[in-house]
Amino acid sequence: MGERSGLNVGYLSQIENDKAVPSLEALASIAAALDVPPAWLLLDGSVPPRIVRAGDRPQTEGPGGGCVAEVDAGTSRDLCILEVTLPPGRSTGVHAHAGDEHHVILEGRWRMTQGNHVTELGPGDYLAWDPTVPHDVECLGPGQGRMLMIYPRRGRDRSAAAAPSQSEGSAQG
Repeated sequence: MGERSGLNVGYLSQIENDKAVPSLEALASIAAALDVPPAWLLLDGSVPPRIVRAGDRPQTEGPGGGCVAEVDAGTSRDLCILEVTLPPGRSTGVHAHAGDEHHVILEGRWRMTQGNHVTELGPGDYLAWDPTVPHDVECLGPGQGRMLMIYPRRGRDRSAAAAPSQSEGSAQG
């Protein structure tokens, strides 16, 4: 640690045994040697994990008669994680919004359409796209489809969504 931080080994020993109080400069050197942010050295303890039980997730009626559950219940500062379910034959309707959008298919077959790009996905498949380009998501069945959708917490603006298509079974997503 002395070599990596550039600090005297005796001084480091005194800090470790609470016999010396390090300066901010010394803390920065120690943090750099450990490859951690300096604030990490000032924490009293670890922050407990955030837990959201499945039954406590906020849920809303989803597009096309589906359901949208906020998996992280808003606890994440930077991401929003949704579990989207949709009955077979239904779609979100064509819409667009800001922020990167990521999808992980959990159940069912899905048709993902964005501009001229159309692809079918199944369980375990992943898709990422720029949602500022109008897109539509359709559950092909045979049963209910289920996927995780992840996007930046501040990236999605529902007011930016375009009007859904008028096809039966479509609704805004």
